[in-house]
Amino acid sequence: MKLVIGVVRPEKANDVLEALFRANIRGVSMTKVQGHGGEMQRVETYRGTTVQMGLSEKIRFEIAVSDQYVDDTVNAVSEGGRTGDVGDGKIFVLPLDSVVRVRTGETDDAAVTPVV
Repeated sequence: MKLVIGVVRPEKANDVLEALFRANIRGVSMTKVQGHGGEMQRVETYRGTTVQMGLSEKIRFEIAVSDQYVDDTVNAVSEGGRTGDVGDGKIFVLPLDSVVRVRTGETDDAAVTPVV
């Protein structure tokens, strides 16, 4: 089992969700995050003062999947989140030791996506 973490632009969140749905990947968590990667720092005006913005708004997806769905999940997040510009985000794949579905007590592969 793996935990796939995708960090993408906020405007691409719906595209990522649609791509995950088309790939039959369910069980997604989303959070708003801020971060800084390879994109250039930008300057914005806040209350009449010029401020250098070091952090960008992003959406973080967390998706626990069995090993056979890792490639489909990574492809869906990548395709849904891609604009081709710097700052599109990153995808991390981490090993997952154990998963328990709270409702049923199912564990590991039976507790992760997809639910049929």
